Amino acid sequence: MTTADRSRLTSGVDALRAFLTSETFVFIVKRVLQALLTLLLASALSFLIIQLAPGDFLDTYRQNPKISPEFLEQKRQQFRLDKSWAEQYFFWLWSIVRYGDAGPSMLYNRSASSIIAERVPATLLLAISSLIVTWAIAIPMGIIGAVNQNRWSDWLLQVISYAGQGFPSFITALLLLILAQNTSPLFPVGDMTSINYDELVPLGKIIDIAWHMILPTIALSITSFAGLQRITRGELLDVLRQDYIQTARAKGLPENKVIYIHALRNAINPLITLLGFEFASLLSGAFIAEFFFNWPGLGRLILQAVQAQDLYLVMASLMMGAVMLIVGNLLADLLLKVVDPRIKLEDVN
Repeated sequence: MTTADRSRLTSGVDALRAFLTSETFVFIVKRVLQALLTLLLASALSFLIIQLAPGDFLDTYRQNPKISPEFLEQKRQQFRLDKSWAEQYFFWLWSIVRYGDAGPSMLYNRSASSIIAERVPATLLLAISSLIVTWAIAIPMGIIGAVNQNRWSDWLLQVISYAGQGFPSFITALLLLILAQNTSPLFPVGDMTSINYDELVPLGKIIDIAWHMILPTIALSITSFAGLQRITRGELLDVLRQDYIQTARAKGLPENKVIYIHALRNAINPLITLLGFEFASLLSGAFIAEFFFNWPGLGRLILQAVQAQDLYLVMASLMMGAVMLIVGNLLADLLLKVVDPRIKLEDVN
């Protein structure tokens, strides 16, 4: 080993040691341990609530006179429906700990984890695209509203914001469906790919999915951007009234620099804090868009699982939502530290 190789190896070891002893690593470890406890308690409570619902997955089979009692008993034993809810819960928990599997889906007769893994990417794609569109629209609108407070542009943006918040997601989805129908075949509706998707080149496949995402993304973004725009405007107005902003203007700094460098940098912190909750709410809100636009995501899957009382699939879906909420909040806290180095992660609740 040459001297240069030894030097690079030593630098790498020092960098790894510095990270493992850093505030960020300790914070992540603490959050992961807290998350495990939270997921354990949430899973037990969710399992209990599901068990309190009347009936079970086999109720539909019982209504069919052609199905024999022997078949029903076999299914009861296969899915452990003959056990107490506590035994079912510990079976589900042990399956996750030992095998990384959330148990068998009664509806699909497959591993619930594999079904979730197939649906999560579609929902994440829709949620992340909506998050990008929401922030790309809401932040500039909030800045314009704050800079032009009580002018016609501010009043117009406030009217748009109130209108966006006043529209329920399902109404927005219905209106977009009507738009798609009247402009057909401009906007595709149904599924996330076209019939000839497999025949397209890689770039064509990306464009095809992006084209199918337009209406569901708009449906998810309208309500979200309206609220975020109002929050951005309010936070920026508070910062613009601070003494140091007046001092920066008195020193002759350009207005753009005062707004985008000094004011917005301090106003953005509360918005980043909301990012984790916004991400989780988009995952849950994606159900509306997925249902109306036939998007093959997690929202539709949860609805089908609840309707069929597919115990293990419902639990896997609920835990995936809880994980996304935890991950979203963790990323928001870390991003807050990056944006504002003055913040200490140990002080973040």
